[in-house]
Amino acid sequence: MNEWLTDFGMFLAQVLSLVVIGGLVVAVAVKARGEVGERTRLRIEELNANREYRRRRLAMAASEPGERKRLLKGFRRDDKSRSRRGRKGRGEPRQTVWVLDFHGDIRASATGRLGEEVSALLDTAGEGDEVVIRLESAGGLVHAYGLAAAELDRLRAAKLRTTVCVDKVAASGGYLMACAADQLRAAPFAVLGSIGVVAQLPNVHRLLKRHDIDVELLTAGRYKRTLTVFGENTEEGRAKFREDLETIHSLFKRHVAERRRHLDIETVATGEVWYGSEALEQGLVDALGTSEAYLAERMKDARVISLKLEPKRKLSERLGLAVSRGVERAVERGLEVLEAGRWQKR
Repeated sequence: MNEWLTDFGMFLAQVLSLVVIGGLVVAVAVKARGEVGERTRLRIEELNANREYRRRRLAMAASEPGERKRLLKGFRRDDKSRSRRGRKGRGEPRQTVWVLDFHGDIRASATGRLGEEVSALLDTAGEGDEVVIRLESAGGLVHAYGLAAAELDRLRAAKLRTTVCVDKVAASGGYLMACAADQLRAAPFAVLGSIGVVAQLPNVHRLLKRHDIDVELLTAGRYKRTLTVFGENTEEGRAKFREDLETIHSLFKRHVAERRRHLDIETVATGEVWYGSEALEQGLVDALGTSEAYLAERMKDARVISLKLEPKRKLSERLGLAVSRGVERAVERGLEVLEAGRWQKR
């Protein structure tokens, strides 16, 4: 038994050595090539083709064994027919629907990528094309979401028809972005609105004073610092801070009112949120429905293409990510087994 374990251990050591050597060779080769090349790569998916592929697979799975050969012949015939029409240039050119995704965090950190994607579309999209943005964000920093909204406004300025689809949430800064759309659609239970501004910070001045700790705050400019965390806040500072919040709120309301002119801005700019069907009644959205349903409808008469800029990862990052995912899957599987064990009969 001990001899078997020794042999097995030697085998594992040899395999591990080969993996490490192979990784070093690849790393050296990548390093030798240098960092020349783009820092991002463009990922493109033709959603029509993906949907047709799934439809065919399901049709094959649901058919009787004797019918599958007939279905395959029909699929090949359809492919040849489309190919011949393409070579002969028959028919009018189909409209293209371009699909972008934006998932926002508090810093709107995906804005840089969104701006590059918008630039790529402005260089490529033709007359009559449409851009669909699947947007999900609960808002965040004012300046960050102001920039994200400005990137979407570039599509509007270029007279590209723009549709924003909200499946889950577009609130506060997320709704600021969504207003750039010519058409705004939301799922029935999506959360929209929150046209308001909020700011908060703790103040530990009394705690520091109780322990005889002084904080010196020196400023040049009357309102350089209105409220502080460590110093003693004044009524004048609080009043100025509230004034600044009201100014931002006014800018927010003006932005929304200019893009959704039929909206009663004073009624909806209270900081409240509405669910999809309620948002439709308030005029915050134009139609109800999920992004998947809308894109499926557009596929009937247009090519629907999803595009996304992704960062190129270094070899070490890819290996680390693969190991991390493997560990996560192992832990999740272990938790699933433990959870399932609770329901097993004993």
